[in-house]
Amino acid sequence: MSSAAQRKQFLRGIPFPFCAGCGGATVATVFLKAVDELGFKDLRSFVFCSGIGCASWIPSPHFKADSIHTTHGRSIPVATGVKLVRPDLNVVVFGGDGDVLGIGLSHLIHAARRNLDITVIMVNNMIYGMTGGQVAATTPLGTWTTTTPYGSYEPPLDAFRLLASAGASYVARWTTAHMAELTESLKTALTTKGFSFVEVVSQCPTAFGRRRGFKNVKEMLRWLKTQSIPIDDPEAASMPEQGETIAVGEFRRRTVIPTLTESIQQVTKRAGKQ
Repeated sequence: MSSAAQRKQFLRGIPFPFCAGCGGATVATVFLKAVDELGFKDLRSFVFCSGIGCASWIPSPHFKADSIHTTHGRSIPVATGVKLVRPDLNVVVFGGDGDVLGIGLSHLIHAARRNLDITVIMVNNMIYGMTGGQVAATTPLGTWTTTTPYGSYEPPLDAFRLLASAGASYVARWTTAHMAELTESLKTALTTKGFSFVEVVSQCPTAFGRRRGFKNVKEMLRWLKTQSIPIDDPEAASMPEQGETIAVGEFRRRTVIPTLTESIQQVTKRAGKQ
């Protein structure tokens, strides 16, 4: 059986609801490729949590696995509960930048601080795509949206550096134009002990692309590729202020600190002795 055919075994056969050219289908494909290459034959050892938004439809109801579709921005608290009750499971959160970094920002920061042993995959399309094209925390400065008709006036939030500073074990960012690199990064994230976060900057031709003047998806992907520079490049430092440069690569990788589950187990054991 070919690798592509094998990955179909992970899907229920329900068509994805994404707009034509959306990067959500690419992220789903690359994720399943990573799972396949890690040797998983099915998704029985996985639980997927997602909130509200385009990217939240990636696992639910399409992956042939247990999944929980939560309220907006609350996927990480639900994932926390799942992981603490069933530490043997691979708990993965899918969400967009609005869901994970906007509405659910506090949960994201504290999950990294606690080193919760889950993987968060944030699909960043730089706008609130499903709800009408409103400005998001990741929207590049000066971009026209439905809520910033004369251009956005706030610099975008850099989740990359924020989560590394908060204490995450693994932090990486790629775009949908970096499929090979993204596949390897997801494999690393899924096998990293502790909190892992992978941001995928993705094209949104419907809500973001047409407002930025892109003619088609190919042009958007070319833009993602040309705007990307390695995280260790000095120019990457300007990214939070300008919002146009996309710093890509692995920003943090460490496995020396205990996970939240391990910390709680240690406290419980200590309490039992006392």
